[in-house]
Amino acid sequence: MPEKISKRVLQRVQSHAFERLSFAQRESTNLYYNPLILEKGAPIGPAFQKIVAPRSSVLVFADDEPRANFGHPCRYLLYDDKTGAFLEEAPSRFPPLSDARQPVTLAAFHEPLRLIENPNLYHPVKPVWRCPVVSAVGTRYAILFSGMSNKRHLNDMEFLYRTLVDIYAFDPDNIYVLNYDNSLHTQEGLQVTWPGDNTAYRIQVTGSGNRAGFEAAIDDLKLRLQRDDTLLIHCNNHGGCDLVPGTDDQFIAGTAYLCTYPSWGNYYNADFADKLAELPQFKNLIVMLEQCHAGGFNASILAHSTAAATSVASAATEFKSSYVTADGNWDPFARDWIAAQTGHTPFGGTLSYDPDTNHDGEIQAEEAYLYANAVKDPDDTPNYHESSAAGGEISLGQEYVTWGWWCKRLYYELDKYRLHLPGPEYYTRLNKIRPELQKLTVEIDRASAQLQKDMAARISALVKEGFGR
Repeated sequence: MPEKISKRVLQRVQSHAFERLSFAQRESTNLYYNPLILEKGAPIGPAFQKIVAPRSSVLVFADDEPRANFGHPCRYLLYDDKTGAFLEEAPSRFPPLSDARQPVTLAAFHEPLRLIENPNLYHPVKPVWRCPVVSAVGTRYAILFSGMSNKRHLNDMEFLYRTLVDIYAFDPDNIYVLNYDNSLHTQEGLQVTWPGDNTAYRIQVTGSGNRAGFEAAIDDLKLRLQRDDTLLIHCNNHGGCDLVPGTDDQFIAGTAYLCTYPSWGNYYNADFADKLAELPQFKNLIVMLEQCHAGGFNASILAHSTAAATSVASAATEFKSSYVTADGNWDPFARDWIAAQTGHTPFGGTLSYDPDTNHDGEIQAEEAYLYANAVKDPDDTPNYHESSAAGGEISLGQEYVTWGWWCKRLYYELDKYRLHLPGPEYYTRLNKIRPELQKLTVEIDRASAQLQKDMAARISALVKEGFGR
C-alpha cells in the first residue's frame, strides 16, 4: 500500500510548486497534489506519453488551462518523498490518470479557476414552445460517443438525447449511446441527476466509449442503413493530436484522435473515417464534434463519407483545445449547437436569437453551427465543413412540411396540455399521436399540391388575359 506524504514534506512541495508560477499563472493555473507517494517506475498519465516516476516521488499536477478539455498543456511536477526537494518537471497534455479503473486521487491546494458545479441559476417552469417536428424522410439513426467522460460530457449527450427523442421523435432503439464503461459512470463517479432540470438521466447507454464500441455500432448500421436514411454522429469527451518529437506545442498535421476508455487510448481520425467508409450509401450524415483538436477529423470524414450529403461541425480547429463552461457542467459549443436544434437552453431558457434564419420551420445543420459559432466561448475555435450545399441543409426532422394554418391550430390545441403536464409525460403523449399527425400532413400536402396546380392554371390564364399571348 503506497505511503501518504508527511505534512512537512507536503508543505515544502506546495510552497515550491506555487512559487514556480509566474504572477499571471497564479491567476490561471490550478495546482493539485496526489496524497499517495508514487513508487519508482510508476506510470504517470496515459501509457502512450511514456512518463514514469524516476524514483519514489510526490506528484503535483499543474493544470495550465483548467477550462479546456484535454488534451491541453499541463505539467507533472515531481518531488523527493523524503525531503520535498524538486526533482523534475514533465510536460503533458493529459491528467495523471493512466487507467480509468485505477484513478489517481488529486487534492487541490491552489485553484484560482474553480468550476462551480451547481451555480444558483433560474430554471423556467416550461421551455419555450416550438411547433413539433412531425415526421422525417427515411429512418433516422444517431451515435453519441464519449470515451474518458467527465460529467459535462455526459450532460451534453443527455441534452442531445432528450432533443432527439422529445423534439424530433427519434426511436430510442435507433440511438447508440457509447459512454465510458457502458454505464452512467464518468471520471467523477456515477451520475444520477441531470443539471438541466434536476431530473434523473434518461439517456440509455448501449456500449462503452472505446474504438470497439464505436466500430460495433457502425457494423450494426451496415445492416440497417437504407438509401433515404439520416445518421447523426456526435463525439464528445477528450481528444489529442500527436506532437513533433522533442516539442511541447508543435503538432503533426493529420494525427488528431479521440481519447477512449479506459486508458486514454488513441482513436485516430484516419481510422475513424476508414470505418465510416464501410457504411452503405445513404442520404444524410450530420456530424458534431466537441473534443479538443476535433477539426482534424473534418477532412477525413468528408473524404470517406458514403452519404449523398455530409456536414461536419467541430468545436476546435486541428491544433486547438475546446473549452468548458464556468460551472463545469457543459461544453459550450456542444451545448449551444444542441440548444439551436432544441429551441431552448438546457435550463429551458430562450435562445440569444432564432437560429431558424430562413424561417422554414426546421433547423438545418449549417444554421445550428452558425448559432453555436455566434454565441461561442471566446476560447473555442469552431469550424464547419460540408460536402455541398445539401450538406448544410440537413435537418434532424423532416425535410419539408406545410407550416401554415394547421400548425397554428395544432399549437392552440397542444398548448392547453403543455403548460400543465410534466415535460416527459407531455412528449410521451405527443409521440403517441405523431403517426396520425404524419398521415394528416400527407393529406394536407396532397390537397395543397392540387390547390397549387389549380391556382397555377388560373394565374396563367389571368396573365394571358391581361398581356395577351
